[in-house]
Amino acid sequence: MKLQVVTYTGVDTGREVILPEAVFGVTPNDHAIYLDVKQILAHRRQGTHKTKEKSEITGSTRKIKKQKGTGTARAGSIKSPIFRGGGRVFGPMPRAYGFKLNKKTKQLARKSALVYKAQEAAITVLETFSFASPKTKDYVAMLNSLEVGAMKTLLVLADVDKHIVLAGRNLKQAKVGLASCLNTYDILNASRLLISENALAVITENLA
Repeated sequence: MKLQVVTYTGVDTGREVILPEAVFGVTPNDHAIYLDVKQILAHRRQGTHKTKEKSEITGSTRKIKKQKGTGTARAGSIKSPIFRGGGRVFGPMPRAYGFKLNKKTKQLARKSALVYKAQEAAITVLETFSFASPKTKDYVAMLNSLEVGAMKTLLVLADVDKHIVLAGRNLKQAKVGLASCLNTYDILNASRLLISENALAVITENLA
């Protein structure tokens, strides 16, 4: 598949790039995508939920009523889970939700996500660029020039460019990422991928 290379101002450079077959030529695997996205979201969970058990409740340890003769069930502690204000039985405890996923499965998931974006014509290849200063209005102007200002976008760079990162970080719909850190969730979450021309080589190196 060939894509036109445009400048960040939306002007056609007259050049084309061929998307690498090793990455964009695979058959998409939906289950691999599901597993990878599930792992990414699981790792983002804090897992800090906690309730108090019977032993952690502050209260008297005195037996609250006599054992026999009351006509009701026996009860020995006001901290029992059956009473209001008592401990919680089998409540949530701090835990990590993350799980291990095979490296090749993750690679296949990222390839599959990129293939879907290519099939949807949702990829724009930009000529390598930089901003003179970290101004958000320059980033907005770039998005408007590319006619994606109203879309959720992911700009993929080969290396960290401080001016571009700072210019785009205040925009809710815009995200800037590195080709070496590209993940399946970010690819699918964006309506349009803006890939820097020199980032394609990094993507190919990491996923091919």
